[in-house]
Amino acid sequence: MKPVIALVGRPNVGKSTLFNRLTRSRDALVADLPGLTRDRHYGEGRMGLRPFLVIDTGGFEPVAKDGILHEMAKQTRQAVAEADVVIFIVDGRQGLTPHDKTITDFLRKSGRQVMLVVNKAEGMKYTTVSADFYELGLGDPYVISAAHGDGVADLVDEALDSALAGKTDEADDVPGVRGVRIAIVGRPNVGKSTMVNTLLGEERVIAFDMPGTTRDSIEIPFERSDRHYTLIDTAGIRRKGKVFEAIEKFSVVKTLQSISEANVVLLLLDAQQDISEQDAHIAGFILEAGRALVVGVNKWDGLTSDERDHIKREMDRKLSFLSFAKFHFISALKGTGIAPLMKSIDAAYAAAMVKLPTPQLTRALQEALDHQQPRRKGSVRPKLRYAHQGGQNPPVIVIHGNTLNAIDDSYKRYLEKHFRESFSLVGTPLRIELRSGKNPFSKQE
Repeated sequence: MKPVIALVGRPNVGKSTLFNRLTRSRDALVADLPGLTRDRHYGEGRMGLRPFLVIDTGGFEPVAKDGILHEMAKQTRQAVAEADVVIFIVDGRQGLTPHDKTITDFLRKSGRQVMLVVNKAEGMKYTTVSADFYELGLGDPYVISAAHGDGVADLVDEALDSALAGKTDEADDVPGVRGVRIAIVGRPNVGKSTMVNTLLGEERVIAFDMPGTTRDSIEIPFERSDRHYTLIDTAGIRRKGKVFEAIEKFSVVKTLQSISEANVVLLLLDAQQDISEQDAHIAGFILEAGRALVVGVNKWDGLTSDERDHIKREMDRKLSFLSFAKFHFISALKGTGIAPLMKSIDAAYAAAMVKLPTPQLTRALQEALDHQQPRRKGSVRPKLRYAHQGGQNPPVIVIHGNTLNAIDDSYKRYLEKHFRESFSLVGTPLRIELRSGKNPFSKQE
């Protein structure tokens, strides 16, 4: 499981600036205004070859009793509960405040590992700027500048070492994990637990609990039609005896981690509600993670013809980027549509793990070129010479040639579509990687 780092502190100490630096994005709004961030904000970071999840939070007011500050505090408490390590950020230019002490009291009671970080230290003497903060009793402060990047790499290395201390990748240590790993994800109350129960309740199903991933998420191996699968549940399923009483919970961190560990993701949508931003965000993360995908539109049996037409238009409009995936209209409660859905899961897994011989890939590339050449860039036309496979889950097709940096995104989409049709790759994202050969004369005068 990817380690989780939560960024916590009072308003305007630089949490969102650090979040953007860790995720190499501008996803979090940054301005010199307190209280700009209100909800939890999740992103993926990477330090060298070490991936992690990072949570940005709003300004923390632990003692707030009502209003927006109380809601923001609830969001922060949830982020702390989900985190392996909490980075507590204070403002080196303002110095120690009573607010910092209140937050320290909460973090000390939370039981989480806490790293104290003094931000906005650019141009200041580190020993001087950190001196006041020893009073908090959180050990040696880390002095950084999130805006300039000073000290950030060392901070993240220490955070990841702390998060992983004493842990092993339990999923690799547990015997009996076999077959296609399926993560069932979706908003609360879309029917994730019902879907799990339906799959486990089929005849000739063998199921047993396998605890062992962080924060008590559970993997459930089972068999269906003589094929082996492992469900990676995100709905809070507990022991086997309580599987039908499972509480429907939605934890973003668990969902993101489950997606990362799956071979195939089953995204459940609620046909009786419009497609939401949350649905689109989850779908976007699945695509970004490169996981094979099948979409189940649940509670379909309770809709009129007009309502079905409406939800199909909503999906066409908001989820058009999932055109590679199969959509199934199902009822998890009644078990209708489950057999075709499982066939699509098998097909998506096969497509994600396909092995594509180099001669066939190169032939398919040549067919694409015969039908449509890439545009010229000035007087030069890119030359695509041969292709080979560079990875699986998702499949990566590496194309070699000359001047390939001149190829635009529209032509890459054309190539992706052609390879999909040539090899019947349904249900999996496909990556096209272009590598230009080096010109041996480029450095000669």
